[in-house]
Amino acid sequence: MTHLLKHISHPADLRKLSPAQLPQLAAELRAFIIDIVATKEGHLGASLGVVELTIALHYLFDTPNDLLVWDVGHQAYGHKILTGRKERFHTNRRYEGIAGFPTRKESEFDAFGVGHSSTSISAALGMAIASNLKGATEKQHIAVIGDASIASGMAFEALNHAGVSQANLLIILNDNAIGIDPAVGALKAYLTKVKTDRKLATQNNIIKALNFDYSGPIDGHDLPKLLAELGRLKSVKGPKFLHVITTKGKGLQLAEEDQVTYHAPGKFDKISGVRLKKENNLYTKYQDVFGKTLVELASNNKNIVGITPAMLTGSSLKFMLHKFPERTFDVGIAEQHAVTLAAGMATQGLVPFCAIYSTFLQRAYDQIIHDVALQNLPVIFCLDRAGLVGEDGATHHGVFDLSYLRLIPNLSICAPRNEIELRNLLYTAQLGLKHPMAIRYPRGTGTIVDWKQPFKAIEIGSGELLRTGTKTALLSIGTIAENVSKALDLIKDPTPFSHYDLRFVKPLDAQLLHTIFTEHTNIITIEDGAIKGGFGSAILEFAAENNYQHPIKILGIPDTFIEHGAVVKLQEKIGLDPLSLSKAFLNFT
Repeated sequence: MTHLLKHISHPADLRKLSPAQLPQLAAELRAFIIDIVATKEGHLGASLGVVELTIALHYLFDTPNDLLVWDVGHQAYGHKILTGRKERFHTNRRYEGIAGFPTRKESEFDAFGVGHSSTSISAALGMAIASNLKGATEKQHIAVIGDASIASGMAFEALNHAGVSQANLLIILNDNAIGIDPAVGALKAYLTKVKTDRKLATQNNIIKALNFDYSGPIDGHDLPKLLAELGRLKSVKGPKFLHVITTKGKGLQLAEEDQVTYHAPGKFDKISGVRLKKENNLYTKYQDVFGKTLVELASNNKNIVGITPAMLTGSSLKFMLHKFPERTFDVGIAEQHAVTLAAGMATQGLVPFCAIYSTFLQRAYDQIIHDVALQNLPVIFCLDRAGLVGEDGATHHGVFDLSYLRLIPNLSICAPRNEIELRNLLYTAQLGLKHPMAIRYPRGTGTIVDWKQPFKAIEIGSGELLRTGTKTALLSIGTIAENVSKALDLIKDPTPFSHYDLRFVKPLDAQLLHTIFTEHTNIITIEDGAIKGGFGSAILEFAAENNYQHPIKILGIPDTFIEHGAVVKLQEKIGLDPLSLSKAFLNFT
């Protein structure tokens, strides 16, 4: 049997095949994805689920002239392989390799850069409207969106607009009943009914009510059916909607059976699918420190509730769900709703812990200001994945939170140095807090084995001296303190350097800062957030307001978007690794 995939590096090659050959190509493409991801890691289940759909789209549509937008992009591995990146696919998510998500600068086939959910319909509609204005009315515009993403407010806004447009837009709902965790909400329940109740699909249909030409649901793994329906829809003008049923992890039994784990399973055996055991790690992930500590606190404080926008597993709020299901709320991919829901709860005396990735809190910025901070409501934002997150890259690095939160009145912002501090800050936050508070912590493990210490309250706005020196004060915020300590260990004579953990970006420890500026000649700030407007900027403002004339150097994330790669590699590139820091310290004395 001729191997088909090795002869395909472009959709033009794909279109030379007969329809009868496409199932074989699907099997080869699925095997290729499994083979690479088994050893290189990445997002597995989503791409396996859309292999047939990916082939059908590139086979029937004239990509890249026809514009194809993938929502989020977890599912776009097959798309990348078929569009000129097969030979480089082994570099996926690696430093200086191809990105894990579609990105415009990587390929003309990536019509829109993605990474966060629910943007595809808006983007594709914008493209379709532009085509109409240019007179390119035959051009096709396709958005592929999952059932979890389409429940987001932004997707509904776009559907509402698209339904009354004259846009040549095809929305494909990839319905597999799961995002990263299982999909939730009334829409998910409706879609489940549609799969078995033809009356709902043909008559009482939400999508039809929004003025779309609705078709489906159809089996997304049946290539002849996909080809036939997509071929028909190519000739239908206006907004169209195809409902496709798929299985996340299709073709790898364990990935089908455990879809949450195999969303991004790490390394695994490509034949059996069994995940390879990692070396035992003595340390605990910060997300688990948060999740387990919250359960402890909730056991003693009946007013504590946990809220997350579709990240029960990722944020480890799953522990709270297991122990207190009635006090744990997964609201789906709805960051704005999550924040204002928490605000409403706070007005009634509940203590809401809103667990959300730093990069996703950006999507609820108005709600933080308007619904929480303006009313001074004691919502506790627990910002997971703060700082550099690694292989997910620019769309997921949590490097802007200190800057975009610091300017908001009433909001306290802190970053624990280690697991014990995280634990104590969570404890402090539920002790009758009178204002909102944000606690940011990184992805990955900490540095303390025995972190489950008795709780100890931390004074809001207090910092701490870690190491005494004579000339230069090193001011750090959060877990980057570990790199600062390692940098000092590399310096032959570290006696000129004091090291302080400020812990709070807002409010700053003014008393401690006055002592620091009085006792030192030079100041260096170190953060794993954006330099512009962040922790270092706060120290500069303090110095200016108090007429201090000290030389101040700011180290952190430069004013650019940082690409994907291992965190250690990225830190080396931007000068935040211990060796680079030690050199920067010595050069500034």
